[in-house]
Amino acid sequence: MITKSAGEETFISHLVELRDRLVKASIGIAIVCAVLMFFPGPAHIYDFIARPMIAALPVGSKMIATGVISPFLVPMKVTLVIAFIVALPWVLYQLWAFVAPGLYAHEKRLIAPLVISSSLLFMAGVAFCYFFVFGRVFAFISNFSPQSIAVTPDIENYLDFVMSMCLAFGATFEVPVVVVILVRMGLVTVAKLKEVRPYVIVGAFVVAAIVTPPDIVSQFSLALPMWVLFELGLLVAPVFVRVTQAPEEIG
Repeated sequence: MITKSAGEETFISHLVELRDRLVKASIGIAIVCAVLMFFPGPAHIYDFIARPMIAALPVGSKMIATGVISPFLVPMKVTLVIAFIVALPWVLYQLWAFVAPGLYAHEKRLIAPLVISSSLLFMAGVAFCYFFVFGRVFAFISNFSPQSIAVTPDIENYLDFVMSMCLAFGATFEVPVVVVILVRMGLVTVAKLKEVRPYVIVGAFVVAAIVTPPDIVSQFSLALPMWVLFELGLLVAPVFVRVTQAPEEIG
């Protein structure tokens, strides 16, 4: 009975700690969101997100809002998403702080770089999608569209498309982190990953064909970075393994 009671207390303390970390992460997101609400403001944020699409449309064209409250609700939604992306390092830090007490010293040396690199890589993926991919994809779609069709995208549909694409590219840029974790946990070796490189390349193009629009520009824009980042993971993984080895593993 004493052992069970101690175990229950430990479990409850972990739940309390998890709750506190989730609250702190939520507060961080809320603070960033509040700042963005005042400056630059939801309307300006959505205008910035819409620039690649507007640039591909004929001069003077605008998007449309088919819902009554869409002009208010959609900019608010995009502001919340941007707030989460900006606050992502703080959110990942709270996750790290929750699991850190149960880690050994050599394991902690791995977690901190992974938290930082995960945040930077996700943001890099979103930035790559916005600044490089969107302009080319929208220009391709606009040029391919028949002259008899007036391209007037709905703001809500556009937001859904942009968010799904940014999420896909942000997740794709986490490939090096996944490779490092798999190698460090001993689930696979770098040599084995090099052997399956052809299958990884094919898989990258299959994933790109599924999560991107059916045009070759966006598919290559996602597949090629996946391949390059996979190769980067192969280079970085041995370094992480050496740095985070336990004393008994070194001996």
